[in-house]
Amino acid sequence: MSHPVSRAARRVLAHKHGDRKVEPTFRGFAEKNWKLVYLRHNKLHRARQLGKIWPYKEWKKLMVDIEPVKVLFVCSRNQWRSPTGEAVFARVEGVSTRSAGTASNARRKISIADIRWADLILVMEDKHMSRLRADFRQEVAYKAVHVLDIPDDYKYMDADLVDLIRARVEPLIFDQGQDTLSDQG
Repeated sequence: MSHPVSRAARRVLAHKHGDRKVEPTFRGFAEKNWKLVYLRHNKLHRARQLGKIWPYKEWKKLMVDIEPVKVLFVCSRNQWRSPTGEAVFARVEGVSTRSAGTASNARRKISIADIRWADLILVMEDKHMSRLRADFRQEVAYKAVHVLDIPDDYKYMDADLVDLIRARVEPLIFDQGQDTLSDQG
């Protein structure tokens, strides 16, 4: 019996006799094991890029032994924006929130105790940052302060305001491992 001339003839013969030891492969690679392609650390990295906590159980495990991140939301009169930020993140595990205003007629005026309490200070506009630096220069010097650039165009718990606050604040709160003092300029 002569040796088959073409690859196709060899495959037919091998299939017919059943003496093929290895399953057919695609370009020399075995079938992909998708669980290995999308490894856990790849999924976690992608979730962090999207600003998500994945899986949620992972966040709970991380927050068991850790002190909560103390976040202070600041706007002018503590009427709409900062109370909304406080309410949105009040029920999130691992986050403790307060809100205050910079104006003299604010519902809750910001104090030195608030600034000392906070790990992260989130102001709605540049003017609030300037006011904090003018009134509490020593206290804010080594605090992480971020400007969210949210205008005073929203009412309390407005759906657009809630979405905007979530989109801008979640990366700041959940990436606390990185150095956040870079925004203090």
